[in-house]
Amino acid sequence: MFFHPMDFLILIAFGLSLWAQFRVKGTFNKYAEVPTSSGLTGAEAARRMLDANGLTNVPVEHIPGTLTDHYDPMSRVVRLSDPVYFGNSIASLSVACHEVGHAIQHKVSYPMLVARHRIFPVVNLVSGVAPLLLLAGFFFKMTGLLLIGIIFFSGAVAFQLITLPVEFNASSRAKELMLKMGFIRNEEERGASKVLGAAALTYVAAALISVLELAKYIMIFRSSDD
Repeated sequence: MFFHPMDFLILIAFGLSLWAQFRVKGTFNKYAEVPTSSGLTGAEAARRMLDANGLTNVPVEHIPGTLTDHYDPMSRVVRLSDPVYFGNSIASLSVACHEVGHAIQHKVSYPMLVARHRIFPVVNLVSGVAPLLLLAGFFFKMTGLLLIGIIFFSGAVAFQLITLPVEFNASSRAKELMLKMGFIRNEEERGASKVLGAAALTYVAAALISVLELAKYIMIFRSSDD
């Protein structure tokens, strides 16, 4: 289990994940130095986009840190980090509007977002147990425990795969509305795409690692069952 052939692919995927995280920070920092033609801050852009989509009841709050931005579906709040909330750069507006994209998804009941919200409580519960079951099943040669661990881990993998279209769709909504509402010009769209694309790559890398790990556990189970 510890030196399975799949580990080489997992290691490559892990390297991709580290590179993706590095790229996110680098791309964000680069375009954080490029102000938008509109001069709007991330907070102002988020507020305008929310209001334009009938989400006047969704507040925009400041949260400390960098790249800690998120939409909270439970509280229905868009929270923006220091450089995004106060910044008027391409990076700031791209991230702010991406989070608003999630709020819009919530309003229109975007199917993949609904699915992610529904399975989250279960996945949150079983994902913590799965590694223990997998280890116990391997060390004690109990295929039943190993199978249950694989099933539980599959839920976590499914959650990450569902997250991909959710993130890509939020970015697509953000870019479309940023242009439509005049937050950025056509020549600034390339920078926004780079910021959002770099962020999306981190989710792709994380999903790839999980899929490869799941494949590894399935191969171990099949070999132990022979």
